[in-house]
Amino acid sequence: MIIRLAQERDFPGFLRLAAQVEHWFGPMVEEPGFHRAVRGRIRRSAALVAETSEIVGGMLFSAEPPVRRVHWLVVSGRARGSGVGRALLTEAMRRFGPDPGTIEVITFGPDHPGAVDSGARTFYERLGFAPAEPADPGPEGGSRQVYRRAFPGPVVESAPEPDNVAVRPPGVDMHGPES
Repeated sequence: MIIRLAQERDFPGFLRLAAQVEHWFGPMVEEPGFHRAVRGRIRRSAALVAETSEIVGGMLFSAEPPVRRVHWLVVSGRARGSGVGRALLTEAMRRFGPDPGTIEVITFGPDHPGAVDSGARTFYERLGFAPAEPADPGPEGGSRQVYRRAFPGPVVESAPEPDNVAVRPPGVDMHGPES
């Protein structure tokens, strides 16, 4: 698996991932606002993909201190539990720079069906995030909660890094140079 900066050609992969989780998050695939958000993050080098023979994970983030944000992190249903999400988050944290602060993500509230079905809350807790204040409901009406952790700091999860994860440095891409 390769973790790399997303490029415009990866946009259809983001839509395929979004289609897998719309039942938890509400409409995205046909939403112009989601399209603008993905393309904007790609242009600002604030989007990552995890790639095998296809895109199996995607992440949108902002790296401005003191509060860095994970705006969207989705792993393909077939790849969940294989270290893809952790690899994406670890690479984003590498890109956050040296200034201390916090990392925030808004995920499912405790009563949202996706809280259990997706494993998102457990995923973030294993990586050192702690539940904080409630957030506004999602577009589908489900509850949301802010999760937060200090930055910098090591990823807490005790599981070893999968040996099949490689991070592709900027400008090195199996499809040609990044633009």
